[in-house]
Amino acid sequence: MTNQLKTAALLAALSGLLIAISYWVIGGSSGLIIGIGLAAVTNLFSWYQSDKIALAVYQAQPVSEREAPGLYRMVQRLSDRANIPMPRVYIVPSQGANAFATGRDPEHAAVAVTEGILNILPEDELEGVIAHELTHIINRDTLTQAVAATVAGAISFLAQMVSYSLWFGGGSRDDNRGGNPIGVLLTVLLAPVAATIIQLAISRTREFSADAGSARLTGNPRALARALQRLEASAKQVPLNANPAYEPLLIINSISGQFLGNLFSSHPATEMRVAALLKLASFSVSSSKND
Repeated sequence: MTNQLKTAALLAALSGLLIAISYWVIGGSSGLIIGIGLAAVTNLFSWYQSDKIALAVYQAQPVSEREAPGLYRMVQRLSDRANIPMPRVYIVPSQGANAFATGRDPEHAAVAVTEGILNILPEDELEGVIAHELTHIINRDTLTQAVAATVAGAISFLAQMVSYSLWFGGGSRDDNRGGNPIGVLLTVLLAPVAATIIQLAISRTREFSADAGSARLTGNPRALARALQRLEASAKQVPLNANPAYEPLLIINSISGQFLGNLFSSHPATEMRVAALLKLASFSVSSSKND
């Protein structure tokens, strides 16, 4: 419940930031009304279209059991074990090794993996990755992250448009009913950063839970720990490039665009995640011996 309240507060902060930007830029009650409408439309649109948006961002292609039998059956087996409907299966045409899940609920979910991850992970490690993504679906993380990505993307887009209008002479300086000049400046300089930090706070809180869920589902936390180490090393060589707003959906940082270290990292440090998984593995061994 605490985690849900925290996530709701962070999503509200994102929507509030979007409303504030409209108020600052447009000014007066008109700006406030437009901002509220924009936030409502963005949230509603992302609620129903979040899976399609994320899949399009990464150019994911649907695959059938005939086209990818091993992957398809693995997703099916783990879904049955988790007692959820089998999500749609997609492959991203990229050699960057990564994976993500999306969709507003287990009945409207999809799991996507890259060609790169299929090439470098052995079966037990890939199973750990798929179980991690299914846990995101079970926990409804996929909806939260996709809504956050869409709202954050809208904020960044608005800030970019304001920046362009300033550079190219847009806006009227004589209209005293216009937006607040300080607010406009804050929009250009700080709004994208604030949106990113809020969005990443939502993402980070959920990765440890998904890792633990994978360990429970597969009974093999060490396999996911090895997979995370392998994926991080691969991402440094071949990053998966896409819209940064959707990077938190991925199982591992895509590395690209990371210029301030952990502040703008969409995930906890891999070392911390691996340590937590190895602790789970040790606990499982100890419990087995005691039994």
